[in-house]
Amino acid sequence: MSQAEFDKAAEEVKHLKTKPADDEMLFIYSHYKQATVGDINTERPGMLDLKGKAKWDAWNELKGTSKEDAVKAYIDKVEELKKKYGI
Repeated sequence: MSQAEFDKAAEEVKHLKTKPADDEMLFIYSHYKQATVGDINTERPGMLDLKGKAKWDAWNELKGTSKEDAVKAYIDKVEELKKKYGI
């Protein structure tokens, strides 16, 4: 998977006709962060930041995943969401 394919998928996911479900959004977020930043490098948000904690936890679960694997999973998921929700 190339950087161009990843960039295209990152743009296309913003234009889905319907917003994906929360679990799908967490998958997209966590794999994007793993592909672009690598292993998580921030402290876990406080207990009142439920959305922030969910995002942090999803990204943290990918610790050790290679950039290439994260990019491939991200692109595959965006393609799946495009078929499911339209673009």
